[in-house]
Amino acid sequence: MKKLLLIYNPHAGKGQIKARLSRIIEIFEEHGYLTTAYATQGRGDGVWAAAAMARDFDHIVVGGGDGTLSEVITGLPQDCRNRNIGYLPAGTTNDFSRTLALPGDDLEEAARLAVAGRAQRCDIGLINDHHILTYVAAFGVFSDTSYATPQTMKNLLGRTAYVLEGIKSLATLRPVRMKVTWDRGELEDRFIYGMVSNSVSVGGFRGLSGDHVVLDDGAFEVLLIRMPQSIKDLNQITAALVSRQPNENFIALQTGEISFSSDEPVDWSVDGEYGGALNELKIKNMPCHVTILSGRREGTEE
Repeated sequence: MKKLLLIYNPHAGKGQIKARLSRIIEIFEEHGYLTTAYATQGRGDGVWAAAAMARDFDHIVVGGGDGTLSEVITGLPQDCRNRNIGYLPAGTTNDFSRTLALPGDDLEEAARLAVAGRAQRCDIGLINDHHILTYVAAFGVFSDTSYATPQTMKNLLGRTAYVLEGIKSLATLRPVRMKVTWDRGELEDRFIYGMVSNSVSVGGFRGLSGDHVVLDDGAFEVLLIRMPQSIKDLNQITAALVSRQPNENFIALQTGEISFSSDEPVDWSVDGEYGGALNELKIKNMPCHVTILSGRREGTEE
């Protein structure tokens, strides 16, 4: 019998995996896997668990939110990154799982897909030559929403909590002057938001990266929002976020490599967690670096 390692966050979302753990393991066994389950003990523990145990198992499944998935991918030894990874999305917004067409509201179906889904090659990013980026890095308004929103509020309101926190932050805009350089150009301006992503949903907002996100094309989607010059501009930005219809305040591009430079340290969010205050940040796309079992149908792009 093949051996499966389930690394899961028992506190993700409303503790769904912990409550359904017995049935999840039964499904894995029905597919021929002897399962060992490891519950993470705190932030960063998924990195350690993957690094310490992955080589001893035939298949790895991650249970929790996007942050837990990012930790496990970060911790995977280099010689294990060619394996298929299963994912049980049990966080609050489950941004990346939406891109993978995995059900966040049906853990039994997600468990089946985690061992028998369609293999989806995924680009990931390398930040400043040593940190892994699974699906998004961002600064400015909305970027700190996922890690600043209290867990109790997330559990009560789900994705609405992220939206409420993001909208509240618009009242205290603090623009960042950034020089942005990518493989086909550069610009310098004041921005209230910047995002490098490989996902159709970020922070609970769908469509910020565009409607057609290709996970294995060697390029990230980049969105920059300029500082509004008037109340009218601010209202237009808010309306554009709701309607998913960008206007002249938005800059959208695709690139395989991008750098950000600022005079003052800027707080970054990486895969929904605090990524540090940085003056310089460089992201390089690593094409098809991991493979995740998905619910996508053959030939679909989103």
